[in-house]
Order: sequence, then C-alpha cells, then structure tokens
Amino acid sequence: MRSARMRTGQGLATAVVITFALTGASRGENFCSRTASTLYDACKAGVIDDALVQKAICLNVSDATDRNACTSEATDARDEANQLCKDQRNWRLAACKSVGEGRYDPDFSPALFDDPRNPTNPNRYFPLQVGNRWEFRSANEVDIVEVVNETKLIAGVNCIVFRDLVSRDGDLAEATDDWYAPAKNGNTWYFGEEAKDFESFEGDDPRRPELVSIDGSFKAGRNRDKPGIIFLASPTKGAVYFEEFSLDNAEDVTEILSVNYGFGNDSDLDQSVPQQLADRLCSHDCVVTRNFSLLEPDVFARKYSAPGIGVFLEIESTGAISQLVNCNFDARCTNLPQP
Repeated sequence: MRSARMRTGQGLATAVVITFALTGASRGENFCSRTASTLYDACKAGVIDDALVQKAICLNVSDATDRNACTSEATDARDEANQLCKDQRNWRLAACKSVGEGRYDPDFSPALFDDPRNPTNPNRYFPLQVGNRWEFRSANEVDIVEVVNETKLIAGVNCIVFRDLVSRDGDLAEATDDWYAPAKNGNTWYFGEEAKDFESFEGDDPRRPELVSIDGSFKAGRNRDKPGIIFLASPTKGAVYFEEFSLDNAEDVTEILSVNYGFGNDSDLDQSVPQQLADRLCSHDCVVTRNFSLLEPDVFARKYSAPGIGVFLEIESTGAISQLVNCNFDARCTNLPQP
C-alpha cells in the first residue's frame, strides 16, 4: 500500500536499527552516506538533462512572449529541482543516523518464506487471508483494499496480491497491486508494487480515467531493487527499517513509535485520532509507526495498526485523516465511526 505521509516537526531520531538487513556497518563504513552523496550527483545530472530538454521545447515556441514565458518557467523549474536535490541529500544523510551506515542488502532467499495463502506463523498486525477487505475514507477519497486469490512469483518467492483502488471525488485515482510475502519467522515482507495513477478530465466523452503515471512501481530483483519489511512479527519501540529499496523511485522507511498504544496514554500520539475509533480497536496493544520517504524531505505520516485488523488510521501532513470505516472479517468493524 502506498504510504500516506505527514510532517511532524520532530525530525529523525536515532533509534534501534533492524540490523539483519544491513552489512558493513560493523567496520564503520559509511555506505548510507555515500549512497546519499551519489544520488545527489545523479539528481543534479538529471536536472541538467531536464533543463536542456525544456530549453529545446522553448526554442520551438514561435511567439516571443510565450517563448520568454516558457524560458522563465524552465528556469524556475530548474532552480526548484536543484533545491530538491539538496534537500533530499540532507534528508538522506539525516536518515542514515537512524537506518545505519551499513549496506542495505537483505537475505531474501526463498527458503526463508512461507506459503502466502497459509502462513505457519501469521503476522497479527498484517492479516494476509484471501478475501479480506478493508474500506478507508477521508474527506474526498474512498480506498478499497482487498486480498485477492492471486500469487506472484518474485525472485523465487511466492507473494500474495493486495489490490488497492482509490477513488477521488468519485473518479478512479489510483490502482495498485501490492506484493507481500510472509517469512517463516512471522515478519511480513514487501516485494513490490505495480502502481498506476489516473486522472479524469472534463469534456471527455465518455469520462474515462487516463493513466498519467506509474511512478513508484518496483519489483524485488528487477534493476537490483530489494524488498523490505512491511510489518515485524514482534514490533519493538524505536526500531527503524526499510519498507522498500528502489533507489530514486521507492524508498519508504518505518520507525516504530509505540507498541502498546491506547487512547489517553500519549498526548502526542493522540493528536487527530478519533477516540471512539481507537477505543474500539485498541486495548493498549496497537502499534503506531512514523512512515516517511527518503524522496520527500520533512514529510511524515503516522499509521495506527490493531491486532487482527492491521492499519486502521493514517494521519497525513496536510492534517487529512484516512480511517477505516469497514472490514469484512472482524466483528469490531461493524458500525465503525465515520470520518
């Protein structure tokens, strides 16, 4: 599932690192910082490439006024892109203090994984049962997530397919297939996603969503992309780990803020949380995470997960709340409060 994000203003804290996915840190080698610096160079080179293409576009605008406007817009876009490159570099370097300086090179040998339809050690915070369905709502979006009866073989590992459809103001906006694999130790891994963004346009007849982007799509083993952990079997406060590792494309990180959340025991984590919803699903046993992307400086989300149900609330940087309003596999989902 794509991560919603929010700004918390707290910055990155030094935290416990999931070290099974990192190598080289014991020798003091700064692979994470070197990766950040290398990607900064790549980003700057990309800005030059984009600016030259835009210059060629402007050269073919006949009207002088429009041509000047095109050039001015291209200059502004170049300056903004260069600033983003710097911000991403600084954000990555700050993140290295949390995720560690070791290489990210996890072992995802097929022997470590289980049958995704019948895991022997199911993760209580990330149910994988075929047929499970969640419905989330926010001010203008409806998000339907379903575990479909399909598997996908990725790098020798069988993954179960989650189908995630987001409608915005009544139009299809996102359609994503997420690929998850349960490890025999109970951790649930994220092996990739096929992400499609759509936009609908006034005047089209028929009004049909148009595919406008596949950004963020990745697949473990393709272009040396690597999977990450979507949920630990035994979450620990302070743990930090990669959800996905597709450089310059999909680089989400999770930090665990609480493993025993219940409304009223932490005023910071209670912010914007509907108390009725938390009281229904949490008996001081919910997990709260801070989720962020290394591609989006200073942007976070908080996610709240209940045992047996999974994620039931996301609080975004804009202040928007996406909350669970229904599920088809747990009696606690009956007559959930609406956003």
